Amino acid sequence: MRMSLSSTSTRTFLIWPLVVGVEQVLSRRRVRATGLPLMAAGYAAYRLAGAYRLSRAGGPPGMSQGMPERLVEAGPYRWTRNPMYGGHLLFLTGLALSSRSPLASGLVGWHLRWFADRVRQDEKRLRERFGGAYEDYCARTPRWIPRAPDAMQSLDRGPRFRDGRSG
Repeated sequence: MRMSLSSTSTRTFLIWPLVVGVEQVLSRRRVRATGLPLMAAGYAAYRLAGAYRLSRAGGPPGMSQGMPERLVEAGPYRWTRNPMYGGHLLFLTGLALSSRSPLASGLVGWHLRWFADRVRQDEKRLRERFGGAYEDYCARTPRWIPRAPDAMQSLDRGPRFRDGRSG
Protein backbone atom coordinates (compact mmCIF):
# COMPACT_ATOMS: atom_id res chain seq x y z
CA MET A 1 0.00 0.00 0.00
CA ARG A 2 1.45 3.33 -1.08
CA MET A 3 1.34 5.84 1.75
CA SER A 4 0.04 8.84 -0.14
CA LEU A 5 -3.22 10.76 0.11
CA SER A 6 -3.63 10.31 -3.63
CA SER A 7 -3.47 6.52 -3.19
CA THR A 8 -6.87 4.83 -3.22
CA SER A 9 -5.65 2.15 -0.81
CA THR A 10 -4.39 4.74 1.69
CA ARG A 11 -7.77 6.45 1.64
CA THR A 12 -9.77 3.22 1.90
CA PHE A 13 -7.76 1.39 4.54
CA LEU A 14 -6.37 4.26 6.61
CA ILE A 15 -7.91 7.71 6.06
CA TRP A 16 -11.61 6.77 5.86
CA PRO A 17 -11.51 4.47 8.92
CA LEU A 18 -9.80 7.26 10.89
CA VAL A 19 -12.35 9.85 9.75
CA VAL A 20 -15.26 7.53 10.54
CA GLY A 21 -13.65 6.70 13.90
CA VAL A 22 -13.50 10.38 14.80
CA GLU A 23 -17.13 10.73 13.72
CA GLN A 24 -18.00 7.75 15.97
CA VAL A 25 -16.33 9.36 18.96
CA LEU A 26 -18.00 12.73 18.35
CA SER A 27 -21.44 11.18 17.84
CA ARG A 28 -20.95 8.75 20.74
CA ARG A 29 -22.07 5.79 18.65
CA ARG A 30 -20.63 2.44 19.59
CA VAL A 31 -18.88 0.33 17.00
CA ARG A 32 -20.59 -2.99 16.35
CA ALA A 33 -18.66 -6.13 15.47
CA THR A 34 -21.08 -6.95 12.65
CA GLY A 35 -18.96 -5.55 9.84
CA LEU A 36 -15.52 -6.43 11.19
CA PRO A 37 -15.34 -9.79 9.35
CA LEU A 38 -16.18 -7.96 6.10
CA MET A 39 -13.47 -5.42 6.79
CA ALA A 40 -10.92 -8.18 7.43
CA ALA A 41 -12.03 -10.12 4.34
CA GLY A 42 -11.92 -7.00 2.19
CA TYR A 43 -8.44 -6.06 3.30
CA ALA A 44 -7.22 -9.64 2.86
CA ALA A 45 -8.73 -9.81 -0.64
CA TYR A 46 -7.03 -6.55 -1.57
CA ARG A 47 -3.62 -7.61 -0.25
CA LEU A 48 -3.68 -11.19 -1.55
CA ALA A 49 -4.99 -10.31 -5.01
CA GLY A 50 -2.50 -7.46 -5.25
CA ALA A 51 0.44 -9.68 -4.32
CA TYR A 52 -0.75 -12.34 -6.76
CA ARG A 53 -1.13 -9.86 -9.63
CA LEU A 54 2.10 -8.03 -8.98
CA SER A 55 4.15 -11.23 -8.97
CA ARG A 56 2.64 -12.42 -12.26
CA ALA A 57 1.77 -9.36 -14.33
CA GLY A 58 4.95 -7.36 -14.00
CA GLY A 59 4.80 -3.62 -14.30
CA PRO A 60 3.89 -1.19 -11.51
CA PRO A 61 1.68 -2.05 -8.52
CA GLY A 62 -1.38 -0.16 -9.79
CA MET A 63 -3.09 0.69 -13.07
CA SER A 64 -2.86 4.40 -12.25
CA GLN A 65 0.93 4.04 -12.26
CA GLY A 66 1.26 2.22 -15.58
CA MET A 67 0.31 -0.93 -17.45
CA PRO A 68 0.93 -4.56 -16.53
CA GLU A 69 3.28 -6.48 -18.81
CA ARG A 70 1.18 -9.65 -18.80
CA LEU A 71 -2.54 -10.41 -18.49
CA VAL A 72 -3.34 -12.30 -15.28
CA GLU A 73 -6.25 -14.72 -15.64
CA ALA A 74 -5.57 -17.21 -12.83
CA GLY A 75 -5.80 -17.21 -9.05
CA PRO A 76 -8.31 -14.67 -7.70
CA TYR A 77 -8.50 -13.17 -11.21
CA ARG A 78 -10.13 -16.36 -12.43
CA TRP A 79 -13.14 -15.68 -10.21
CA THR A 80 -13.56 -11.94 -10.82
CA ARG A 81 -11.76 -9.34 -12.93
CA ASN A 82 -11.49 -6.87 -10.05
CA PRO A 83 -10.67 -8.66 -6.78
CA MET A 84 -8.62 -5.74 -5.48
CA TYR A 85 -11.36 -3.17 -6.10
CA GLY A 86 -13.87 -5.66 -4.67
CA GLY A 87 -11.72 -5.83 -1.55
CA HIS A 88 -11.93 -2.06 -1.18
CA LEU A 89 -15.73 -2.15 -1.47
CA LEU A 90 -16.08 -5.09 0.93
CA PHE A 91 -13.91 -3.28 3.49
CA LEU A 92 -15.92 -0.06 3.20
CA THR A 93 -19.21 -1.98 3.47
CA GLY A 94 -17.93 -3.57 6.67
CA LEU A 95 -16.94 -0.14 7.96
CA ALA A 96 -20.45 1.17 7.29
CA LEU A 97 -22.08 -1.83 9.00
CA SER A 98 -19.79 -1.63 12.03
CA SER A 99 -20.11 2.10 12.50
CA ARG A 100 -23.74 2.65 11.39
CA SER A 101 -22.35 5.95 10.19
CA PRO A 102 -24.13 7.99 7.54
CA LEU A 103 -20.69 9.18 6.45
CA ALA A 104 -19.42 5.61 6.00
CA SER A 105 -22.60 4.66 4.09
CA GLY A 106 -22.06 7.66 1.84
CA LEU A 107 -18.46 6.58 1.26
CA VAL A 108 -19.68 3.17 0.08
CA GLY A 109 -22.05 4.81 -2.40
CA TRP A 110 -19.43 7.25 -3.65
CA HIS A 111 -16.82 4.49 -4.05
CA LEU A 112 -19.25 2.23 -5.91
CA ARG A 113 -19.57 4.96 -8.52
CA TRP A 114 -15.85 5.82 -8.47
CA PHE A 115 -14.74 2.21 -8.91
CA ALA A 116 -17.30 1.64 -11.68
CA ASP A 117 -15.81 4.59 -13.57
CA ARG A 118 -12.28 3.44 -12.80
CA VAL A 119 -12.99 -0.09 -14.06
CA ARG A 120 -14.31 1.26 -17.36
CA GLN A 121 -11.07 3.25 -17.80
CA ASP A 122 -8.92 0.26 -16.83
CA GLU A 123 -10.82 -2.06 -19.18
CA LYS A 124 -10.35 0.31 -22.09
CA ARG A 125 -6.60 0.41 -21.49
CA LEU A 126 -6.39 -3.37 -21.04
CA ARG A 127 -8.34 -3.96 -24.28
CA GLU A 128 -5.89 -1.71 -26.11
CA ARG A 129 -2.91 -3.51 -24.58
CA PHE A 130 -4.05 -7.16 -24.75
CA GLY A 131 -6.73 -7.13 -27.48
CA GLY A 132 -8.57 -10.41 -28.08
CA ALA A 133 -6.97 -12.13 -25.11
CA TYR A 134 -8.57 -9.58 -22.81
CA GLU A 135 -11.91 -9.85 -24.64
CA ASP A 136 -11.86 -13.63 -24.10
CA TYR A 137 -11.05 -13.13 -20.43
CA CYS A 138 -13.95 -10.66 -20.05
CA ALA A 139 -16.34 -13.10 -21.73
CA ARG A 140 -15.67 -15.83 -19.16
CA THR A 141 -14.92 -13.83 -16.00
CA PRO A 142 -17.41 -11.53 -14.25
CA ARG A 143 -16.49 -7.92 -13.61
CA TRP A 144 -17.58 -7.71 -9.97
CA ILE A 145 -19.43 -10.58 -8.31
CA PRO A 146 -17.05 -13.55 -7.98
CA ARG A 147 -18.18 -16.70 -9.70
CA ALA A 148 -16.52 -20.10 -9.55
CA PRO A 149 -15.01 -21.03 -12.90
CA ASP A 150 -16.74 -23.93 -14.62
CA ALA A 151 -14.67 -26.82 -13.25
CA MET A 152 -16.31 -29.43 -15.49
CA GLN A 153 -15.44 -27.46 -18.61
CA SER A 154 -11.81 -27.38 -17.50
CA LEU A 155 -11.82 -31.14 -16.90
CA ASP A 156 -13.43 -31.89 -20.26
CA ARG A 157 -10.90 -29.90 -22.24
CA GLY A 158 -7.79 -30.79 -20.31
CA PRO A 159 -5.09 -28.20 -19.76
CA ARG A 160 -5.21 -25.22 -22.12
CA PHE A 161 -2.37 -22.98 -23.16
CA ARG A 162 -2.65 -19.25 -23.87
CA ASP A 163 -2.49 -19.84 -27.63
CA GLY A 164 -5.43 -22.29 -27.47
CA ARG A 165 -3.49 -25.56 -27.74
CA SER A 166 -4.57 -28.49 -25.59
CA GLY A 167 -2.01 -30.14 -23.38
